[in-house]
Amino acid sequence: MAKPVKPVKYTAALEASAEAAGWHFITVSREIGERFQTDGRTRRVVCTLNGKLSIQCALMPSGGNFFILVSKKVRSAVGISAGDMVKLSLIPDTSKYGFPMPEEFAEVLAQDADGDKLFHALTPGKQRSLIFTVASGKDIDRRIHRALIILEHLKDNDGKIDNKKLYHELQRPLL
Repeated sequence: MAKPVKPVKYTAALEASAEAAGWHFITVSREIGERFQTDGRTRRVVCTLNGKLSIQCALMPSGGNFFILVSKKVRSAVGISAGDMVKLSLIPDTSKYGFPMPEEFAEVLAQDADGDKLFHALTPGKQRSLIFTVASGKDIDRRIHRALIILEHLKDNDGKIDNKKLYHELQRPLL
């Protein structure tokens, strides 16, 4: 049995980017960031903020250190704003996709072998992006609708994603 991973805990300030309006982030030192494995591109972790909320995220490299992006939704849920000190707990993200797979998308993939093959041929980052698109549907019908449109898009475009075209396809009314 695998030995449980001890979380890396530390406190850091939530910062707002001067260059990118609205972007908020927490810096992770090189020493801490390099404790986590990389697949050659990213280092995926589960970050718990102030013991209140856990998010799956990437340690993004920047100037020798790393950073974690913190969305407005997450900041609101945790009750933090720029300048606040935040207690972090980081563990490796060992999940299959680095983001929770919606049940509806998993079921659509299970019922469509060709679509499943095309989806799993995508890079992990593109998979996460499509999973996020489905998961952001506000109800079960929208999530199923989005999952079906995404697989149809992949099949119609030889497994490639045309973001502009997909965006317009996702605007179609629910069936």
